[in-house]
Formats: sequence, structure tokens, C-alpha cells
Amino acid sequence: MNATLMGKKIRITKEFSFETGHALFGYDGLCKNVHGHSYKLSVTVIGEPIDDASAIKNGMVIDFSDLKKIVKEEIVLPFDHATVLNINTPHKALAEEMESRGHKVLKVNYQPTSEMMVIDFAEKIKARLPENIQLFSLKLRETASSYAEWHAADQEH
Repeated sequence: MNATLMGKKIRITKEFSFETGHALFGYDGLCKNVHGHSYKLSVTVIGEPIDDASAIKNGMVIDFSDLKKIVKEEIVLPFDHATVLNINTPHKALAEEMESRGHKVLKVNYQPTSEMMVIDFAEKIKARLPENIQLFSLKLRETASSYAEWHAADQEH
């Protein structure tokens, strides 16, 4: 065991991209219309590097490919090229109509803003992380100049 690694927390980040459509029911601007974004998601986790010379993943907090698998399964694959609609609004009928015509629709229980999506993403990712790894932060970029962030330190425990 390397004594210099004990208690050393390291953050690692993996970035993802996906295309998603959405509409904001009841909104008073252009985003009330169905439209899409090229989302960019940065996922940062924190943990101690594995300190075991016999371990395949020695020196890693988490293998980037393991983090990629979690985020792809929970976020990228379901959201990519889907239209996200809040089914607690009249958009439920729109979602059903689109689905009946073969469109990929993701029905959620929230207004599909970047803020609400990043909260949803945090819960999904946290549920899949190994016990010794914590979600540190998420940044969901909706456009080149607009993004929402989730930080573990900001959450009430």
C-alpha cells in the first residue's frame, strides 16, 4: 500500500454529447415550441485511486470505460434523438401522438429544462456508481453559451 495515496481524493471527468428535442409547456417564449439542442454533458466523480499493485485498475479512481457505460445506458441512449415531454401537462397527448407515429419520445414527470434534466441525470448516475465513488458535479450545456450545473456540495443531505 502506498501511504502517499491514503486519503487522496481525485476528481475525474468524462464528457458526452447527444441530440435531444423538447418543449416547455406553459412557457411564454420560443421554447414552448418543440425544438432541439446538441447537449454536452460533463460528468465528474470523486474518489480515491485504487492502491493495489495486483488490481487490474490499480491507480484509477474508476475506469473511464466503466463511467462511460453508466452514463451511456442511463442518459445518452435514452435521451439521444428523443423528444422529451412533461406528461403532467397536455403534452401527454402530444407524446402519445408522436409515439403512435414511430417517434422516440421520453415522457418525464418534470418540465424538461436543463435545470430539471440535470437533477434527473444526477439521480440516475448516483444510483449506478460503485459505493466508493461519489458524483461530484454535472454540467449540462444546452447551447454554446447556456448550461446548468449540479454540484454535490450544493445539495441538502
